[in-house]
Amino acid sequence: MRTLTALIVVVLLVPGAWAAPAASRGEVLYRQGLLPTGEPLRGTREADVNVEGAAAACVSCHRRSGLGSQEGRYIIPPIIGRYLFRPGLRNIEDMNVPHVEGYRPNRSAYTDETLARAIRDGIDADGRELNYLMPRFKLDDAAMKDLIAYLRQLTSQPVPGVTEDTLHFATIITPDTDPAKRQAMLSVLEQFFADKNSFIRGGHRTMHASREIMYRVTRQWKLHVWELNGPPETWEQQLHERLTAEPVFAVISGLGGKTWAPVHRFCEHEGVPCLLPNIDLPVVAENDFYPVYFSKGILLEAQLISRQIREMESRPRKVTQIFRRGDIGEDAAAAVRSSLLPEGMQVQDIALPESGLPQMVGSVLKDNSAGSVVVLWLRPGDLAALPEALPQVPSVFISGLMGGLEHSPVPTSWREAAHMSYPFDLPDQRRIRMNFPSIWFKVHNIPVVDERMQSDTYLACGILAETLAEMLDSFVRDYLVERVEIMLSHRVITGYYPRLGLAPGQRFASKGGYMVKLAGKEGNRLVADSNWIVP
Repeated sequence: MRTLTALIVVVLLVPGAWAAPAASRGEVLYRQGLLPTGEPLRGTREADVNVEGAAAACVSCHRRSGLGSQEGRYIIPPIIGRYLFRPGLRNIEDMNVPHVEGYRPNRSAYTDETLARAIRDGIDADGRELNYLMPRFKLDDAAMKDLIAYLRQLTSQPVPGVTEDTLHFATIITPDTDPAKRQAMLSVLEQFFADKNSFIRGGHRTMHASREIMYRVTRQWKLHVWELNGPPETWEQQLHERLTAEPVFAVISGLGGKTWAPVHRFCEHEGVPCLLPNIDLPVVAENDFYPVYFSKGILLEAQLISRQIREMESRPRKVTQIFRRGDIGEDAAAAVRSSLLPEGMQVQDIALPESGLPQMVGSVLKDNSAGSVVVLWLRPGDLAALPEALPQVPSVFISGLMGGLEHSPVPTSWREAAHMSYPFDLPDQRRIRMNFPSIWFKVHNIPVVDERMQSDTYLACGILAETLAEMLDSFVRDYLVERVEIMLSHRVITGYYPRLGLAPGQRFASKGGYMVKLAGKEGNRLVADSNWIVP
């Protein structure tokens, strides 16, 4: 039982936790590093190296699932009851205990007494000294009892959405999405699931274990499409009802428009992994565990643009932002405003009505932008209606996500002054990586309606498949998220993104972008205006 205390997970203390049952008190100790007295947990390694509080919490190494992890060359073992309290040899022979990295096939079963000794003194069930990286914790009998009670029940409950022969997944679609994009995403998901299931012939097969061969049950994948309706304040209840009727192991991909927050809250509250939805306005709450996103989307663009404005040679006194009320640009504009106001800049926000003639953007610019840096959080229809004559402004910044990326219809006369935020790898640089999804679309006769969205959907499915293959039969929701974190950093095929990577406490896999200019007669060639920026 070896460990490395390096990862910190901070969870807000629930009021009244100290009056909670033993398992709940054990959970607070395990996840937060807080004793039943409210004092921080303290651990000591050799050479008087101490850890305390969240840094000492079990979760920081053994992870939320309790199934362990890997830090460099150190394998961190599982510490849940079904591994601790049975002889290690049976871990191989018993089909009810899936294989995970770090299990000890040559260890005796722990008892409450020997486990307490291991935690306090670093001596394992067979009397051997544990690795020095495992801190020694001087827990009193009451706190030790709480912790052991929590370890006994951790990750022991039946997993919803997992049957003997099927893994159930959901994808979620909000009502404000484009019907064509909805169908395009579903065509990728349904084909990927069909391909996955086509390899499983002859029904359910249970494979036997031996010391040399790890075991696995081959399962079909079942996709449930959860389409929401009505206003966002009703979505969480709809999702609760769908989950009750159709239990799923995880949510994969998905499609949203102006808000994803109710879906995010639902997944976090219910403990359902929500992996890599097609969302341009994600929820930034990296202390949440279950939702995982490709990037911060429009909010990443806000960071890129804010940085560029702050670093202009002649810092502007005034910044004018234009957006449509109710669109995601409103949130991006608020992020830019909160970034620039402390710098002493004047920020003027102009909210156009949700619907209205695109030509109104030109008149608003004429009346309000003189001498001001302009930031446009606008869709292609509004950009196409910009006046041919560029206003007298120092610089113009345009959202690539909202404006159509390299296909943005910015007037030719604007291109020299206009800088576009581009939170992806440049087209020429991602060309080889894009061969994989492009060929797959072609082979399956899937029309490419939205290359980025469909590529991200294909990528999300591939990430899920590879992660599950590494998990063998350890179907635990928390463990799925933890394995995604590990696997992403080693993935070569990353689609639109130059690199993907997650660490505990990170929930955005791509963290940077470029500032670019549009070039060419059609404006669909990009010229990098910066290096890759991680704001």
